[in-house]
Amino acid sequence: MTTAEAAVAVAAPLVLALMSLRAAPGLRHRDRLPMQWSRNGRVRWTAPRRVALAMLPALAAAMMAVLLLAPARPNDPPRLAVLAGVAALMVMVHAYWLRRAGRDDRPGDDGRG
Repeated sequence: MTTAEAAVAVAAPLVLALMSLRAAPGLRHRDRLPMQWSRNGRVRWTAPRRVALAMLPALAAAMMAVLLLAPARPNDPPRLAVLAGVAALMVMVHAYWLRRAGRDDRPGDDGRG
């Protein structure tokens, strides 16, 4: 494990947590946040606001730990590239979810307007 790999593995969950903390004041009016939408845009299930905001940062911490600690095998892609790619994808997904969760004010809202 290199210092750069460890830095990415630690930074990704922290960035996601900061994103959640920054979004939290704008979501205080909602007790529950949507966690999944159907194909037609209806909310399938929700979670309590604090649980919902903590879910992806916690998942990222677990995933980064697994990726960081998994033994390297021959022909594996560079670990730093994998960690950075997964971190970037998680940040994009979390940004999208925070934006969409903030727009869906009622079950069945498709988040487009």
